[in-house]
Amino acid sequence: MLVSGGVLVTAGVRLTKVVDALADRLGIGEALAGAVLLGAATSLPGLVTTVVGAASGDAGFAVSNAVGGIAAQTTFLAIADLSYRRTNLEHAAASVPNMVQALVLTSLIGVVLAATGSPDVTVLGIHPATVLLVGLYLYGLAQARRARQAPMWQPEQTDDTVVDEPDEDGLGVSNRRLIAEFGFLAIVVGGTGWVVATAGLSIAADTGLSGSLVGALFTSVITSLPELVTVVTAVRIGALTLAVSDIIGGNTFDVLFVAVADVTLREGSVYHLADTRAVFLMALTVVMTAVLAAGMLEREERHIGFEGIGILALYALGVASLITLG
Repeated sequence: MLVSGGVLVTAGVRLTKVVDALADRLGIGEALAGAVLLGAATSLPGLVTTVVGAASGDAGFAVSNAVGGIAAQTTFLAIADLSYRRTNLEHAAASVPNMVQALVLTSLIGVVLAATGSPDVTVLGIHPATVLLVGLYLYGLAQARRARQAPMWQPEQTDDTVVDEPDEDGLGVSNRRLIAEFGFLAIVVGGTGWVVATAGLSIAADTGLSGSLVGALFTSVITSLPELVTVVTAVRIGALTLAVSDIIGGNTFDVLFVAVADVTLREGSVYHLADTRAVFLMALTVVMTAVLAAGMLEREERHIGFEGIGILALYALGVASLITLG
């Protein structure tokens, strides 16, 4: 598992630079590139881990790994805030698409929460909420793209605002090579998910810990390491909008893990087989996302704002609560 973490860290640095260049070359902007390309690619280990857990019949592990990754990655953004010394990261990376993504993320987690208390009805073994999640995710991407192309409002530009402008130099290679390298790195990153999932399920079996707890606190954090590396790397190269959108967009993509788990799990609806820890994590991520969105609206100028402190405190409280639940 530790070796897999090292692979994720190494690949994540290069992946960030490749996606930053593709955002400029393809003209899609850092916010959308971070949400779709970087966010999805760095989420692949978590997706594979969730699928393996669901295929083994451990719904608690599958859901907690997915939602636990969202909580961990949101915390990583607060950590990245500490590495940007100039001002508050959410202030500098003000972006309408990022706000849209935060709202979509909250809606998606809300659907999952609602599904856990809905009637246990499935069609061909799939709960209707799974179809709704996929549709809402695609609609959210369309809204984020529309918000970039024709925004109805704009964040106020200040001396500390870093505008997303194309870098003419890029990485000095062709688009075809960039796309090929992106695909290769995505495969490498995604392949580590199977190793982490197998190790995580073994830990649960050998130690007697619940799969839900292992997924929430161990595998979800390890499979989220690419996000930590990419967000810090993006901040260091000045791609602040990419950094924020990587986390928010990646989190939005991660909610789809629950939908994939529902399709993979054959014992019934994953929403109704998820335990109390998984439901607690869902509620925690809603609060953490709301705090992050509030920070993007408030745009404090001090080094780390109330949202960074709030997110770190909420995650610490969440970890303590999960351990207490056992």
